[in-house]
Amino acid sequence: MIDIQYWQWGLIIASSLLLFLLSPLAKNTNQFFKAEHKKKAPNTFMLMGSLVISWIFAKSITNAANLGLDYGIVGGVAYAAYYLSFTVAGIVIYKMRTQGRYRSIHHFLISKFGKGAVAVFSILIAIRLFNEVWSNTMVIGSYFGDMGTSVYYWSILVFTVLTLAYVLKGGLSSSIFTDVLQMGLFSVLLIVILGVIFGPKTNFTIHEATLSGIWSFEMGLNLLFAAVLQSLSYPFHDPVLTDRGFISSPKITLKSFLLATVVGGICIILFSIIGVYAKSSGMSGQAAVEVGKAFGVVLLLVINFIMITSAASTLDSTFSSFSKLVSIDLKLGNSLKVGRWSMVLIAVLGTIPVFLDAEILSATTISGTMVIGLTPVFIFWKSKAPKLSFHLSVFCGIVFGFLLIFNLFPNQLIFTTGKYADLLWINFWGIISCITLYFIPIWIRK
Repeated sequence: MIDIQYWQWGLIIASSLLLFLLSPLAKNTNQFFKAEHKKKAPNTFMLMGSLVISWIFAKSITNAANLGLDYGIVGGVAYAAYYLSFTVAGIVIYKMRTQGRYRSIHHFLISKFGKGAVAVFSILIAIRLFNEVWSNTMVIGSYFGDMGTSVYYWSILVFTVLTLAYVLKGGLSSSIFTDVLQMGLFSVLLIVILGVIFGPKTNFTIHEATLSGIWSFEMGLNLLFAAVLQSLSYPFHDPVLTDRGFISSPKITLKSFLLATVVGGICIILFSIIGVYAKSSGMSGQAAVEVGKAFGVVLLLVINFIMITSAASTLDSTFSSFSKLVSIDLKLGNSLKVGRWSMVLIAVLGTIPVFLDAEILSATTISGTMVIGLTPVFIFWKSKAPKLSFHLSVFCGIVFGFLLIFNLFPNQLIFTTGKYADLLWINFWGIISCITLYFIPIWIRK
């Protein structure tokens, strides 16, 4: 185990130092906040790669593998449904930019709903970014030791500081540049893992993987339909995604988002095959870890490295998005100094829950329900809604989020059984309620 830990430390330190050396140095605010390089915005494939790897966070691929273990390939497909968020956001942002001439999500909100809406929205996304820090770094810590051990905490601190170092250097330019490298590395490592799983030393076949699982509500379809519903609102409270929707031309952006839906979904389904194999082999626990252990030190390190890659890409994007939120969207100081200190602030605040032994919550369930009130705000963005519509819808979504957290939703309104049934129906009734409340002030005005 000591030898493995030495290799793990080496992977974190070496990869982070390499990214720091390769990362571009931002010399002005356009480079730092808009990722401009030689006065050019990212092209289609750079933007697509950045979108995909930023969303394949350490906790999401852990969830994908575990869902494969629980439900077979159905679990992977269900989780991949969240990547419809790219299509929804891509189409809406394209229309907002070409028809509404909006320059950002905040520009749209303040123009249509005023400063109060911007304040509420900013709180929602700040909470999202705060959670992204600790929930991803805790996955890294779990590969070094059990929660509460010194090596667990030190690995998290070192990983956070090293990631912060290279993104401080270039801001969003660093984030997108390193995302492309991380996406390439992720692809190679995933191919290596699948090559071992489907290799000559196992009896596991592609045919067996594709036929695994049962297509029923009890065995994964609850989550699949919940993911489809949440995709109508989920992307808009994620500045990591929406920030990338305004830096390239509208056409390039739309192509990138549509491609990201396909590529991201495929990556998640392929990674869930790790869990499918674990299920076929009678394993239990954390699927990725157990499969890594089963095939020996080398594959365990490869899986560890893929976690490091995905967590780093999400973490650097989180830092750059929070920096833009503070400096540009909230207009607290459009300067490199303010941008960089904002990154330090979110890194410190986001690491505090690690020492409170917080549980790793799924960002795609509870937080996704909390923001279903954004559905009518963005899907019907052209509607002539008053300010009250925004607040009624958003706070209705938050109420349904609390109903999910505290298990207070009436069972009479849940029409399927199995895990995630409450998630599906709370989102279903919640979205209907939010849309109704959004349009009531419009109907009264008419």
